[in-house]
Amino acid sequence: MLRIFFSREDIARTRLAPAADPIWELVLSLHLLRGTNADPMISGWRRRVGDRLRERAIADQVRLFVAVNPPRGYFPDFLTPYQSVRGLDAGLEAIRSTPATRLRRDLTVLAGTTALPPSAAGLAEGESASLRELTGAMERYQAIAVDPYWSHICNAVEADRGVRARAMLAGGTEALLASLRPHLRWRSGELTVLNYPSSRELHLDGRGLLLVPSFFCAGTPVALFDPELPPVLVYPVERLGALPSTSSAPDPVGREALAALVGRTRALVLEALVTGRGGEGQTTSEVARRLQISAAAASQHTTVLRNAGLLVSRRERNMVVHTLTPLGRAILKG
Repeated sequence: MLRIFFSREDIARTRLAPAADPIWELVLSLHLLRGTNADPMISGWRRRVGDRLRERAIADQVRLFVAVNPPRGYFPDFLTPYQSVRGLDAGLEAIRSTPATRLRRDLTVLAGTTALPPSAAGLAEGESASLRELTGAMERYQAIAVDPYWSHICNAVEADRGVRARAMLAGGTEALLASLRPHLRWRSGELTVLNYPSSRELHLDGRGLLLVPSFFCAGTPVALFDPELPPVLVYPVERLGALPSTSSAPDPVGREALAALVGRTRALVLEALVTGRGGEGQTTSEVARRLQISAAAASQHTTVLRNAGLLVSRRERNMVVHTLTPLGRAILKG
């Protein structure tokens, strides 16, 4: 069990990551790939990516990253720097700039539970060539396991952000924290991760908490090992169906959906989703009331937009909430 303690200042400083974090997705996807999770939503992805990584040339290229990122238990904090909130390049540059003292400390902890290859010795000494080898391995893995699925990952994370934003608009940060159940429990200044693999406490001490919604987080939220680092908690989002095939062949369903995507009313639906409730989505009934159309018509329009990849839909209790995807926002902006 992990218990995170908040002061009033911590509650005020708690925030939600602005988008899917590419470094966290990269690191956690390898855990999921090598783990025993039988989730059918990722079975096709696991098979496709596993086949590619078993190719000799690719296996050699990603070997160092695989070695220092075990699927269970401790993995080094330096692999997921805080700077990754600004994107992949910023995260990789932060890894290359990791002080040797931190590299040595993290890898010493890792060596207590995981056998490390000889190539990790240069990494522990902070050798620039070893750090470049590691980030190169991460980029190669990213290109195979994450990049082809990135839009689906972003859509799922964006849908979750919409849910959290609605909770925060309704009741502030404490309502946001309470909305993270069932994986987390919020009670009067304490956020508890119930199934955390070890027993520990984290006192935020006025620093606040960065909440990172993650597609590849496998059930149990993840925190950094070092309590002195800026506090981060990564939690799982609903995956919104299985990861799509990476085939480049045209998708006839997608073609039909895009062909249907014309007309003033659907443009107004997109606008309603970005302007209503602070831009964090609308229910089918809210769309219908806003556009003065029937609920059945609103449902039909949102279905077409969802099939075209411009919005995602998520059930909340007895409601379906629709949120624009990054593509939908881009099209609306023109």
